[in-house]
Amino acid sequence: MPTFIAHRLSSDNTLFPDRLEIDAEKITYFKGNVFGYQSSIITRNNVASVSIGSGIFFADVIIETIGGKRVVASGFKKSEAKTIVGLLT
Repeated sequence: MPTFIAHRLSSDNTLFPDRLEIDAEKITYFKGNVFGYQSSIITRNNVASVSIGSGIFFADVIIETIGGKRVVASGFKKSEAKTIVGLLT
């Protein structure tokens, strides 16, 4: 199960970086905060689209589900974002 952790120098990730865990059945997104973290679980068969929003140094991975939910995991290296998209498509 590959795990991808956002870079700490990216915006909103200095103390609590975003994290994506990908396995054969689901994608788990973790957004850290002061008192733990929030997690979202998306089953692989509910993924409608996966895209990359690219900045100068870092990239966001945007996952949209069939039900209209949108998860934006921000602050990954561009190469990591491309690997994530490749795993999910």
